[in-house]
Amino acid sequence: MLTAQPLNCTLKRGTGEPSSTDAMIAVLAEQFAAQGVEVADTIRIAAHNVLPGVTSDEGEGDDWPAIREKILAADILILGTPIWMGQAGSVAKRVLERMDAFLSETDGRGRMPSYSKVAVAAIVGNEDGAHAASAQIFQSLNDVGWTIPAVAACYWVGEAMGSTDFKDLEKTPDKVLETAKMVAGNAAHLAGVLKAHAYPGQAQKD
Repeated sequence: MLTAQPLNCTLKRGTGEPSSTDAMIAVLAEQFAAQGVEVADTIRIAAHNVLPGVTSDEGEGDDWPAIREKILAADILILGTPIWMGQAGSVAKRVLERMDAFLSETDGRGRMPSYSKVAVAAIVGNEDGAHAASAQIFQSLNDVGWTIPAVAACYWVGEAMGSTDFKDLEKTPDKVLETAKMVAGNAAHLAGVLKAHAYPGQAQKD
C-alpha cells in the first residue's frame, strides 16, 4: 500500500485552531484515500520546534529529525501552505530549507533520500499568488530530490482584499474537487511506478 504524509505549514501554532490549509489537505486526503493511499495524520509544523538551519539535525530541542523520519517513511509528501504576501508562507520555506540537507545525504549511487518519492502541494489564500507559491515549492522540492507529477497543486484563492477563507466556504468548489482528484490520481500512479522501479542513480566509477 502507498502512504502519504501531509505537512500543514500554516502560521497558526495551536493544533486546535481552524486552518484553511488543513481544510485543503483534507480535500486531497479524501481523494488519496479513494486511490487506496493510506494518509497519515497531518503534522502541523508551527506546533513543533523546527529550528532554523540546513542540516537534518540542528541539535538539542530540534523536532525536525522526527518529522523528517515520518516524511521519508511515506511514498508521497503533501505540503500544505497558505499564501502570504503573494508567496508561500515562512513555515513552508523553513521546511524546504531543512530539506536542503538531502543534497549531501546521498547513497552509493548519488541518490538523495527523497529519490523515488512524490510531492504535491495544497495551497490556500485570500489573494493572488498560488502560481508563484507552487513555482517556489516545486522548484525547491525538485532540487532536493522529490518527483513532481503532472497537475501537482490543488489550490483555492479568494477574492482580493476579501474576508472569506477556504475553511469558511459552505461547499468545496467543484473545480477544487476536480483538481484534487487529478492531483491524487496522478501522484498515486507515479508513486506506484517509482516504488516498483526506483531511480537507478549513477554507478560509481572505479
